[in-house]
Amino acid sequence: MIGRVAAALATTALAGCSLAPDYQRPAAPIPPSFPQGQAYPSLKQGELPSISYSDLFRDPRLRALIAQAFANNRDLRVAAANLAAARAQVRVTRAAQFPEVDANGSATYNRGSGMRYALQGGVSAFELDLFGRLANATAAQRERALASEADARTVRIGLVADLAKAWVTYAADRDLMAVAQDTAAAARKEVDLTRLRLEGGIAPRTDLRQAEQILDTAAQDVAQQKAALAQDENLIRLLVGASFDPALLPDGLGQIDGEFVALAPGTSSDVLLRRPDVEQAEHQLKAANADIGVARAELFPKISLTGLLGLASSALTSLFTGGAFTATAGANASYAIFDAGGRRANVAVSEAQRNAALATYEKAIQTAFREISDVLAVRGTIGDRLQAAHANTEAAADAAGLEEQRYRGGIDSFLANLDAQRSLYAARRQEVAVRAATLENLVELYRALGADIFAGQPTP
Repeated sequence: MIGRVAAALATTALAGCSLAPDYQRPAAPIPPSFPQGQAYPSLKQGELPSISYSDLFRDPRLRALIAQAFANNRDLRVAAANLAAARAQVRVTRAAQFPEVDANGSATYNRGSGMRYALQGGVSAFELDLFGRLANATAAQRERALASEADARTVRIGLVADLAKAWVTYAADRDLMAVAQDTAAAARKEVDLTRLRLEGGIAPRTDLRQAEQILDTAAQDVAQQKAALAQDENLIRLLVGASFDPALLPDGLGQIDGEFVALAPGTSSDVLLRRPDVEQAEHQLKAANADIGVARAELFPKISLTGLLGLASSALTSLFTGGAFTATAGANASYAIFDAGGRRANVAVSEAQRNAALATYEKAIQTAFREISDVLAVRGTIGDRLQAAHANTEAAADAAGLEEQRYRGGIDSFLANLDAQRSLYAARRQEVAVRAATLENLVELYRALGADIFAGQPTP
């Protein structure tokens, strides 16, 4: 019988009205399509397909590192714990919508009447949710839990992007190390040759000193690249959250060219509404909208019900007979006559917080639009940059070879030869930087679109 009473009370409470404003998704404060022009790639019509990071990053070594990071990264564990707490808090808040049933028993002995047994159970101060205060509180907490889930996806996407970018950086630093070592080896030969020319009275001491400058610069860069590679490994280890097999690291950019696939976002800017940070902001807006309903319900009286079912008898055998059963029920209503405008001010606070959440949501959309547009601007021009950088390297290499021949033939000075070597060194380093930027742009496009479905990898 207690169960039937509790169910009836819960049904009555859940039938209450809601004072929260009707939610409608605000119009996105951005253009309907991504920018077009000389700096941007041509985009095809169509929606952004459902993808996974494994569709974009095809190298099995990088995939292995990402899988290891999913199991060990501490930021991901924090996000998972926050999500679990948010989901549990929904259950805590929702429990207030249902009656709490208590039971207690007692036994007392009296010389005249003997042993007396009693059992009582009832509903303690159950609030009828006539104005939707408790239902809106539950709705608000549920939206905050969904916001936590979106935040967890943001963390996962950021982790994948950071790890892929660190992997590319390591490959680029390996190439820069090779460039520095090649330059140092060539400069060492030049120093040895110039020293012989000096001893033979053919070259002045200034030629030797200038050749040593090239060698010292290259040697310094070799040492710097050793430190950079060690730091790259430290970053990858932090992102993975554990030690990893060094064989999973690339030997250079040439080894991973073509292993990254570009996303095709389409022309419509609506795709950015799928970004988890935008979804998170919208869930926070919905929660703030429900909070208004909670604050408005506080303006009305609270009606609570209590019920008591009891059994009492002096004989154990008659404890459950009809005469031993008693039942009582009661109700009370409470309403503050004067609160100096506190509850109405609370409504104003919740409305202001909803307006702030609306502005935050709109700012998240605008930020997402800017980030995607910036990445597309780089994508539309990076091919020309890479082509120019490669042509510059070839021209610098040809010029360096010609200058060395002219110097050997006594036509040009040693300084002109050294300048050509410096130009070649700078051109090779610049080409490595642009090649790395090409791959990093694909990683940033993945991050900016935020559309990873994590196939086979459940959200924490």
